[in-house]
Amino acid sequence: MKPLIAATPEEFREKRGIDARVLHEVLEVDLKARRVLVRRLDDSTEFREAFDCLVIATGAVPIVPNVPGADAGGIYNLSSLETGLTVRKAVDEEKPETAVIVGGGYIGLEMAEALVMRGLKVSLVERADQVMGTLDPDMGELVSRALIKIGVSLYRGESLTGFETDSGKVRAVVTDKRTIPADIVIMGLGVRPNSALAEKAGVPLGVRGSIKVNERMQTAVEAVWAAGDCVESFHHVSRRPVNIALGTHANKQGRVAGINIGGGYATFPGVVGTAASKICALEVARTGLQEREIKELGLEYVAGKIESSTRAWYYPNAGRITVKILAEKGCGRLLGGQIVGIEGAAKRIDVIAASLHAGFTVQDMINLDLSYAPPFSPVWDPVLIAARKALEMI
Repeated sequence: MKPLIAATPEEFREKRGIDARVLHEVLEVDLKARRVLVRRLDDSTEFREAFDCLVIATGAVPIVPNVPGADAGGIYNLSSLETGLTVRKAVDEEKPETAVIVGGGYIGLEMAEALVMRGLKVSLVERADQVMGTLDPDMGELVSRALIKIGVSLYRGESLTGFETDSGKVRAVVTDKRTIPADIVIMGLGVRPNSALAEKAGVPLGVRGSIKVNERMQTAVEAVWAAGDCVESFHHVSRRPVNIALGTHANKQGRVAGINIGGGYATFPGVVGTAASKICALEVARTGLQEREIKELGLEYVAGKIESSTRAWYYPNAGRITVKILAEKGCGRLLGGQIVGIEGAAKRIDVIAASLHAGFTVQDMINLDLSYAPPFSPVWDPVLIAARKALEMI
């Protein structure tokens, strides 16, 4: 079986002429001397390596709560392929019967479904009143119903206070309202920028502690660049800096940094926060701003929300899709969109995302010449129906 990696160190060296040193940790960056202090993890020896240009691409790290018992065995933070494989091995070998997921974001929800499929009794604890906080509450409720339908015990509005342990192994998750037995615990509280190395070196930080960069991925320090989950981006709709940890952004930013360092010219103009996931039988997608963020900006808005079908209603396997379009009151400027539905729903978010990048109004969206055939869509695509609903409200 081919390993799930982009390339091995040998492939980097032989095919691309890149000296990729795995199991090496950078401990310190000396910007004046233009050197980094490196430790080999296999033998703990340290050495210094000089640089002309430096790229900081340290990604993000999981948010770990400071509560009693958090260091017990059987508690896992999913942040990499390696940690995912570790959890799978634990489920295969230790045969846990009960699992508790702490956090109702993308990772937490996908893990809840995966563990139910493995036959575990699964509970999910979320501090907020809804799962998937990147959606508006009414759209998040659709996801909650899907989880409950497959047997997940959902505890919303509850905060983690600690863990009960026995001989160094987790036995239960304790919230401010109850104690839930657990043989295995998955932490899904989100991530934060892994910017400690940059901060220690004196590289200026921005929103949420992410590294400040310009459109060419340059930091404020000469010849120091940064890309990926550790940097801030410009949000096209809010017109504010944001830190959104998504692989789609990271890949584009890394490419831009590489082109510029290599003597070319490229920019990364910004994001609109587009993301998609599959939870149970539902496809879930979102882009742009949600209602909470629009209110924080002080904008007046309308929400066009509709239910339709993923295909022509008479075509086999047509199913429900809910689309919500958010637009600025008065001018009709598109602000965001969310989609929840069965197979064939999520990728429709790309139409809304492209419209956000183009600065469209909902009137512009209605005039889009989208494709139609009964296997793929009704005559009026659900996205356009929602845009039309928003326009009527405006």
